[in-house]
Amino acid sequence: MATKLRLQRHGRTHRAFYHIVVADSRAPRDGKFIERIGSYDPNTHPATITLNFDRALYWLQTGAQPTNTVRNILSREGVLMKKHLLGGVAKGAFSEEEAEKRFQEWKENKQKTLESLKNKDEEKQRAEEKARFEAEKKINEEKAKALAKKRAEMEAANAPDVEESATKEPAVKEKKEEEVPATEGKKEETAKEEKKEEKEEPEVKAPTAEKKEEEVPATEGKKEE
Repeated sequence: MATKLRLQRHGRTHRAFYHIVVADSRAPRDGKFIERIGSYDPNTHPATITLNFDRALYWLQTGAQPTNTVRNILSREGVLMKKHLLGGVAKGAFSEEEAEKRFQEWKENKQKTLESLKNKDEEKQRAEEKARFEAEKKINEEKAKALAKKRAEMEAANAPDVEESATKEPAVKEKKEEEVPATEGKKEETAKEEKKEEKEEPEVKAPTAEKKEEEVPATEGKKEE
């Protein structure tokens, strides 16, 4: 049975991720598979890969044929390099210790290159965010200037009305002050007139004792008659 190492699609539209599987070459892409040995997510940068290294190496040594994408994944993870070094050991070109030493050196260099790529991507992202922030800041400053200019124009347009109201207020105050003395003068005049009326009224005096005595005999004479 011919076996292949290939990708099996999962996820949703525009957000797909893949399982790395060992399957019969005659089976459909997303059909039955023999074993799942890893996953591949191209939505991140760099792509996220999880791989069972030993099982991938085993299937390669048994004759499984990877697709182009899976081959690139295995090359990046060092499976193909390990297979090449083990082939040299089998031929007697060098020992297993030498093969392991070379593989570790290759792996360290590969890891450094991946980290440098990741750092470059992060720096690029930070630069883009900074540029976007500066652009937004510039736009906000322009908006603030336009708003300040508009406010200044509105204040200048309302300034004559304020001046007119300011000139009207002192005139109103002066009129009120003129009216207040006039009312006070009227009050004083009415008070003087009341005093004059009191003086002009005759005083009613109480009758004297003589007048009372004269009146008494007169009343008695009338009774005798």
